[in-house]
Amino acid sequence: MLASSFRQDFKQGSIAAFITLGAVLGVAVGLAQSCSAEPTYVNPVIPNVDLADPMVLLHGGVYHLYATGDSRGFDVWLSRDLVRWEKGPRVFDSPLPRAWAPDVYSHAEDRRFYLYYTASLKVGVAVADSPRGKFEDRGILVSEAIDAHLFRDDDAQLYLYYVKLPGFRIHVQKMADPLRPAGEPVKILEPTETWEKAHGQVTEGPWMLKYQGRYYLLYSGSGADGPDYAVGFATGTNPLGPFTKFSGNPIVRRGAGVFGPGHGCVIRDGAGNLWHVYHQKQFERIGWGRFICIDPMWFDADGVLRSRATRGEATPAPVPLPDSP
Repeated sequence: MLASSFRQDFKQGSIAAFITLGAVLGVAVGLAQSCSAEPTYVNPVIPNVDLADPMVLLHGGVYHLYATGDSRGFDVWLSRDLVRWEKGPRVFDSPLPRAWAPDVYSHAEDRRFYLYYTASLKVGVAVADSPRGKFEDRGILVSEAIDAHLFRDDDAQLYLYYVKLPGFRIHVQKMADPLRPAGEPVKILEPTETWEKAHGQVTEGPWMLKYQGRYYLLYSGSGADGPDYAVGFATGTNPLGPFTKFSGNPIVRRGAGVFGPGHGCVIRDGAGNLWHVYHQKQFERIGWGRFICIDPMWFDADGVLRSRATRGEATPAPVPLPDSP
């Protein structure tokens, strides 16, 4: 059809056919390049939704994301590639106001799921049979505390990290099981560095990684409602510490249109690459208004944890999870 039309126009001496054919070929080339190009993403990955303090659990071949939202409880967001997210069901309604910073742990021994939440400046726990809820509240674990994260070591020992108030000091509590503490908590980090005191004096949002036998404690510093909120890490040889802060902190900070990046988690994509899932502020002024972002995270040859924050920039995407058999 296209060829016959072109021949007729050519016989009539029209140059319009050349223009039309060139446009069509140009579109075809563009489509071919698009199909062969490496997939990309652009932050925020969940646009136009005010979310913060994200935590991601991989279960059943699906990423489950939980985050601070309406301050009354938590919804779950679902994805297979960390880029395209679909809102799932409501998983928890908090018994107390000001519900923030959820953390969900899958316990292999009883095949149940444990949601650690902050509400009214207390850390509580809830339990469900599915990562999609609903979670039933089991009460408060720690008072005057926020930002809980449960870490399971290679020997199956559990450790609960959280931030004690006042003072924004990160503590760790050895756990007998997901619901019961064992022994006394240990203070492991507190605000000491200039960047942690840019707006308030804060160390919060703990997240534990283990790499080549060492423990890497990610945390955020400065006030979360300010543009200088940022991410650093500290290392140790024991999950109970002591921990030494990296001299090059913060490793994720403001810049190039990025404001207040922080308080997230680390998850692997379908190829095993590390990804930092975190939030940024929408604007530079003091205030809230945040959204969910992802960016690569990696260890360099010296065992230093590296990352950066992007916004509005096309960046190579995570490798999706393989299709389920």
